[in-house]
Amino acid sequence: MSASSESEVLAQELSNIAGKVGALETRVKEVEAVIERLEGAAETTARALEEVSAHWDAVYRAMRRAE
Repeated sequence: MSASSESEVLAQELSNIAGKVGALETRVKEVEAVIERLEGAAETTARALEEVSAHWDAVYRAMRRAE
């Protein structure tokens, strides 16, 4: 194999790898965006559960007072 054909093969392989790395970077950005949305949803859920818990605490206190 000549030096120029080896260089061509290496250049093609590097080009293929660069394309794969670019695709992976794009996918990682997409995943990071999903993670951010999931974190936001988790915070909203936690706040809602705290509110529900507070309401149930009030119900239990009212039931104890009624007894």
